Amino acid sequence: MDQAVDMAGQAWPMIMSAGKALIVLVLGWILARAIAGMVRRRINKTPQIDPTLGNFAASVVKWVILAMVLVAVLGIFGIEATSIVAILGAASLAIGLALQGTLSDLAAGVMLVVFRPYKLGQYVDIGGTAGTVLDLNLFTTELVTPDNVQIIVPNGQAWGSVITNFSAHDTRRVDLVFGIDYGDNADEAMKIILDIAKADSRVHTDPEPWARVTNLGDSSVDLTARLWCNAADYWDVKFETTKTVKEAFDSKGVSIPYPHSVEIQKQG
Repeated sequence: MDQAVDMAGQAWPMIMSAGKALIVLVLGWILARAIAGMVRRRINKTPQIDPTLGNFAASVVKWVILAMVLVAVLGIFGIEATSIVAILGAASLAIGLALQGTLSDLAAGVMLVVFRPYKLGQYVDIGGTAGTVLDLNLFTTELVTPDNVQIIVPNGQAWGSVITNFSAHDTRRVDLVFGIDYGDNADEAMKIILDIAKADSRVHTDPEPWARVTNLGDSSVDLTARLWCNAADYWDVKFETTKTVKEAFDSKGVSIPYPHSVEIQKQG
């Protein structure tokens, strides 16, 4: 009986420590998220600072606070901070090898924030993965595709890949190719395209719209049009111009041919 009482007496401090540690962990997690959110909002309210930096700074603050919480939890179990440093120093090689991918993502995240190959809200292609940048934190970049699919790209992979930023510049060039029949008048068809482009207020006049015969295909004469517009208007200009040119060709009697084959029979 006395032995059971002694065991219970020895276990009680451990239970109390575990309870305190759990409370510290929960409160620390809530505090880290709250302060990180406050930092993000404060930075993002400053017009001179890019929102990308706000998200990244919030991520740094969150992980620093969580590291402090971890030290506090270990202290509850009687592990001194100096002992933690000594343990980490002795195990630095093993930790480095085990977390080399994570540390690489962390370093790449810093490089992405410093050099800013992309920012929040921009549409990018990272190594063949395309989407709008939704978040950039310490370890990952979050993209969202046009059909609202979430994509998480590790920062190390993003920094080591070819990055195509479709939103980096204010303007973009819309390239359109139209095929007409060999019997149609190419000059008339090009005039139709240019008239439609000039009538669209979203198409810039400098550089002015451009149309040329660029290829003689197997079944069509290919006309290429190059139109400049604001980056935000790119897809609307591309789709609407394609539709409008097709309708104008129909009304003006300009035919858009399609590939076909001719069967030749030899008389024996």
